[in-house]
Amino acid sequence: MNIPDYPILRTDDEHTGLRHEVRSFLDGALTNLPASERARSWIGFDADFSAELGKRGWLGMTLPKEYGGQGRSPIERHIVVEELLAAGAPVAAHWIADRQSAPVILNYGTEAQRHEILPRIAAGTCFFGIGMSEPGSGSDLASARTRAEKIQGGFLLNGTKLWTTYAHKADYMIVFCRTGASESRHGGFSQMLVDMSLPGIRVSPVLDIAGEHHFNEVSFTDVELPEDALLGEEGQGWAQVMSELAFERSGPDRFLSSFVLIGELLRCLEGQGGQIAASELGRMTARLMVLRQMSLSVAGRLAQKEDPVLASSVIKDLGATLEQDIPEIARRILAPVAQDPAYAATFQRIVLSAPSFSLRGGTREILRGIIARGLGLR
Repeated sequence: MNIPDYPILRTDDEHTGLRHEVRSFLDGALTNLPASERARSWIGFDADFSAELGKRGWLGMTLPKEYGGQGRSPIERHIVVEELLAAGAPVAAHWIADRQSAPVILNYGTEAQRHEILPRIAAGTCFFGIGMSEPGSGSDLASARTRAEKIQGGFLLNGTKLWTTYAHKADYMIVFCRTGASESRHGGFSQMLVDMSLPGIRVSPVLDIAGEHHFNEVSFTDVELPEDALLGEEGQGWAQVMSELAFERSGPDRFLSSFVLIGELLRCLEGQGGQIAASELGRMTARLMVLRQMSLSVAGRLAQKEDPVLASSVIKDLGATLEQDIPEIARRILAPVAQDPAYAATFQRIVLSAPSFSLRGGTREILRGIIARGLGLR
């Protein structure tokens, strides 16, 4: 079997200083934000908060300085992201752009696009949507039917994307689409950089189980794209999107989505003790620490221009499992009807969100197929 390697990465005193700086800022910035709202974390949209992070140099951290970034290490970025998620900061406005769209544009965009868009991402003022899933084609991206046909001076885009988080707020979307025929199931795809203000684009809300609007269905009807909308090489979209998914699937957001509930649980348990609680919390902490080390290791491999598709899929699968286990662990330790309104509201928020944890970024079934193939099991 091809077991993925997770080299040990450690932080030093300089990283500790950065962590304390971010934590101190968040202590003040989130003082009045209740735990039930902080439990929304990377679904919480606050453009002003994202712009403030940009001013502090905490977005676009690994981008080269010539494109408005900070030229800092992936470990430093990982530390900032950890602190934001652990505190339940509202990061949705900049999240997609900073996490995966910026690396795609850096690797495949034109010089003009890099100089125009990347500084705005680093400033927290340019927002992106993900154009991958479609009706009838969720995690199975190879069945995508959205098509961009060549026309004079560019491409004509037609099709529909679904579950596009905050597309109604996005300035751009990177759209995975067919641009040609291929005998290979994974061939004939490309990625397009789409300006969301173009004519022919319709964004329709899709409410989640809590009745909230962050998902959307986006329809493209004869949308005319310029030639430079093509990112990278035509027909190489599958390889490019797999590299993009390594960024999407390996970060701390894949195991910290329920973290605010842990904080509320510990607050309610303070002074109570109990063998069952200690045992459950110990196992949960061990799982968190392992996932954190795995995520840090993938960050290091991405910095070396590696393509850790297998490793990131393992993290995403294990992380989603833990995130969904946390409300169940909390239920066993402390009944959700406990006389603490803040805990009860946070618990309810996480319970409603939990089913999506094993769907977003690739379903559990698709991920386990990737893992099995990567390990040589099928």
